[in-house]
Amino acid sequence: MTEVNSGTQEAVQHLQAADALIEKSLRWMKQQCAGGKGVSNEKLDAHQMASFDLAWCAAESTAARFAAEYADKVAAAATGDGPCVEQRMALAFCAEALQNIHNRFWARPQSFGVNAADLAAFASTALAGFCQTQLDADNLAALGREVVALDGDSGAYMLGDDALMMQDAFRKLASNVVMPLAEDIHRHDRIIPQEILDPLTEMGCFGLSIPERYGGIQSDDHEDNMGMIVVTEELSRGSLGAAGSLITRPEILSRALQKGGTEEQRQKWLPRVAMGDPLCAIAVTEPDTGSDVAAMRLKASKCEGGWLLDGVKTWCTMAGKAGVLLVLARSNPDRSLGHKGLSMFLVEKDSYDGHDFEYRQAQGGVLTGRAISTIGYRGMHSYEVFFDSVFVPDENLVGGPAGEGKGFYFTMAGFAGGRIQTAARAIGVMQAAFERAVSYAGERKAFGKPIGEYQLTLVKLARMATLLTVSRQFTYAVGRLMDQGSGQMEASMVKLFTCRTAEWLTREAVQIHGGMGYAEESPVSRYFLDARVLSIFEGAEETLALKVIARSLVEAV
Repeated sequence: MTEVNSGTQEAVQHLQAADALIEKSLRWMKQQCAGGKGVSNEKLDAHQMASFDLAWCAAESTAARFAAEYADKVAAAATGDGPCVEQRMALAFCAEALQNIHNRFWARPQSFGVNAADLAAFASTALAGFCQTQLDADNLAALGREVVALDGDSGAYMLGDDALMMQDAFRKLASNVVMPLAEDIHRHDRIIPQEILDPLTEMGCFGLSIPERYGGIQSDDHEDNMGMIVVTEELSRGSLGAAGSLITRPEILSRALQKGGTEEQRQKWLPRVAMGDPLCAIAVTEPDTGSDVAAMRLKASKCEGGWLLDGVKTWCTMAGKAGVLLVLARSNPDRSLGHKGLSMFLVEKDSYDGHDFEYRQAQGGVLTGRAISTIGYRGMHSYEVFFDSVFVPDENLVGGPAGEGKGFYFTMAGFAGGRIQTAARAIGVMQAAFERAVSYAGERKAFGKPIGEYQLTLVKLARMATLLTVSRQFTYAVGRLMDQGSGQMEASMVKLFTCRTAEWLTREAVQIHGGMGYAEESPVSRYFLDARVLSIFEGAEETLALKVIARSLVEAV
């Protein structure tokens, strides 16, 4: 244990030097971007490359710190004398993160406001020795052999008893119910069947983020992000589109109502959402606006007894089957108000299973939708939805009269949980792809022996296991922070990190399968397609990096 702790101590020392370099750059950035009221958006946009890289540096440094803490926890619980696989993976990741941070600064020091002396202080001989030792090909190949011996596992989860029970229950459901249906749903672009929805409802899946007093299974006293993360991870291992994303929408809606809804709205909607009746969808994104929530144009006009909605929403997942849409609309026509002119509405409708729907109201309003054809993430369908004088009663304005103009803040409250949940979805997809990659590497032969015995494949598997384990422990650590009422910034970081990681890992799983990986009949082709969407929804990685992470870091120094 002493040997391992000395390794993590060395890693932490190098991470401290990296953080000092990052902080110096952030201070320089703050000086460059100072405006009349703090940081100027226009000036910060002139430094997008550096801002993007700084966000990634901060995310990787944070992930590495959590990895080192994880290694020490595993070491404390270990009974053997030497370092175990989890500790070796943590050290390898710390080295990779440090090398990545160094490379970004070294390539464009002037863009970060640092000089040769700053780089020399960070890139010491000790750092080079640490990285070279941990990233040595023979060291990684040896780690790969240990990983292969785990047969698809990637290290200790370090979960509490309650989370382990939830993990076991939903892993069985994913393996026995979701996986057998996943390929058919994907290949034929089918809507999620009741064979999946019914058991999820019975297990309380839709009430994970809803307090017990409103009919959910979350404690009235505190949030349980860890439970939601574990369940999402296991369902996403079964299928991202057919199960893993089902609880995202009720989670966003419930958080928004708990943040800004009236007590009457909570009493009416949360018990129903917890039972999956109605299913819900979130209508925020609009054509040509993407993640720029403040630029929303869908118009909400006041009328007798309520509001009329006119405009278009896009990428509204589950809009057809959903019985209620949580809609963000511009209730004040003064565009200069930006996000302060937005309100949130609950729009009720009938449920439809098809790729197209048309819902006509008694008041004359028409709500229509068409499913957008996608290369992956199939099962729920993502729709473009058209609002033509759709009537919403006053009672469905979230927060009542006091909630008018506050829709942006309610949306952000919902999406904070959505980001950590998306990280969990990425982990589930990675786990499924990793299991297939390890298995196939032992079966597929090239030049007389299994490809899993070659150094290059062993190094790939070692890195896959390392990034999967770090992504998982990063997500768990942030979930625990959120349970304590903090961790909002880290939630954005972990979403940024895990989603890009999932793209690489599923790509390598396809590569290990060779031609079979490119065939539709192979599940890894689905994992690869599904993983690609993760960096786009719940906050595109550019928006997260530039407008959330980098801006917050610059403002905080």
